[in-house]
Amino acid sequence: VLLVRNRKEFRALGSKCPHYGAPLSKGVLRGERLRCPWHGACFNIKTGDIEEYPSLDCLPCFKVTVEDGKVFVTAKKKVWTSPAVTKHEQHLGLADSSKRCLLNRDTVLLLGGGVAALACAETLRQEGFTGRIIMATKEKHGPYDRSKLSKEMNLKNEDIYLRKPEFLDARGIELWTEKEAVSVDFQKQKVHFMDGSSQKYSQLLIATGSHSSSLKVPGADLQNVCVLHTPEDSRKILELATGKNLVIVGASFVGTGLEWIRTSCLVFGWVQLFLQQCSLEFPSEHSNQLLLPLQMLQSKGVKFYMKTELSELRGKDGKVTEAVLACGKKLPADVVVVGIGVSPNSAFLKGTSIARDDSGAILVDLRMQTNIPNTFAAGDVVSFPVALLNGDRSSIHHQQVAEAHGHVAALNMLKKGKELHTVPFFWTTMLGKSIRYAGCGKGYTDTVVKGSLEQQKFLIFYIRDGFVTAAASLNYDPMVSLIAEVLYSGKHISKEEAE
Repeated sequence: VLLVRNRKEFRALGSKCPHYGAPLSKGVLRGERLRCPWHGACFNIKTGDIEEYPSLDCLPCFKVTVEDGKVFVTAKKKVWTSPAVTKHEQHLGLADSSKRCLLNRDTVLLLGGGVAALACAETLRQEGFTGRIIMATKEKHGPYDRSKLSKEMNLKNEDIYLRKPEFLDARGIELWTEKEAVSVDFQKQKVHFMDGSSQKYSQLLIATGSHSSSLKVPGADLQNVCVLHTPEDSRKILELATGKNLVIVGASFVGTGLEWIRTSCLVFGWVQLFLQQCSLEFPSEHSNQLLLPLQMLQSKGVKFYMKTELSELRGKDGKVTEAVLACGKKLPADVVVVGIGVSPNSAFLKGTSIARDDSGAILVDLRMQTNIPNTFAAGDVVSFPVALLNGDRSSIHHQQVAEAHGHVAALNMLKKGKELHTVPFFWTTMLGKSIRYAGCGKGYTDTVVKGSLEQQKFLIFYIRDGFVTAAASLNYDPMVSLIAEVLYSGKHISKEEAE
């Protein structure tokens, strides 16, 4: 139990974040908001309700009384030992309003089976929507924790599911797997699927995510050239690459490549080679040094080829055997993993009147509304106004952001008039060390570093137009969560204050 004092009031809550079990006693308390030190989830200390993702579950709350200067916490044994619950359930139980009512003929169709669609579905039920909710995904699985694909590659499918099938069934949320949308008739409010079926809707959420960009070099179609996007991809790469020569093409600080290298290097001891094609948003203490995350990996035997690009993949009997760089260097390659960015899954909307940018990302406003009535979009597939970019649009591929999108979309389907207000929060783990990142550093022009990069204990402020727009840390908790709270409040941190 975590006992919190806010002014003269005491509150008692669960002591661990429901997301990954972080100790909330080490988090950040500002007013009635308690923020997790690891991944930025926020909870209301009065109700335990979620105020910021990525946690899908609330904190349990316990009765507090003060007598003769002593604080007493009372809890029912059932509540004490029960798992975390979603909003409203801990106060009201699983009320009838959070289930399907056959008399309500409205249908909300969610295209995509990721966290944006899940957050939307759960919010609709939590807010009392009793109509039909359908979540249709082209994958074989319901919503799962995609970040684990690169961290624990030998997990069973059920170990990465965010919600068990019975959870969705109990709330009347229909899950259609292997159901890929191929077109949308916005005028008739109908979606057509690959299998020839179609479904009408009252409200539509497009949360189809993104897909890994493909290589455009000779030999890209050889066997054992892989991307890491699904549980099946993860298992395939694990099977193919154990004890083999591995080449990873492309990476960034917030990309999948570094996470993947970390896993292979730490757990399996593979021979790896890493081809760096992108720049990391990470300063170096000396101009002739590798950037810190690369130094960490290099110390474990990862080899880097910087400022070059892949020119060709060569193979034998249809399988890749060699990667050839533009500089002429030849790398032995039994397996190649491609991590050169992603593109939005929006090709099925081609020819429609929905507004998209040049990359194919769907344009939405702060209510996650598209230019078409009754049509919302969320997650990796959208470009939205970002407060930390002065309202300029951007696509941000973070789990926490996608969940916030889905939540806001649901509220506006119900005419709540809610605008998105969130600070992007990202995390990754490398060689057992956790890196946290909050804000939006796009277009930063300067950095302020506290601590030491070389000693792997630091806090980095990213500066744009004289103010902090993002922060990253290693072994500096809970500073990134604190900075996220300051940015969330709308306050500015000047470069001078950061220094």
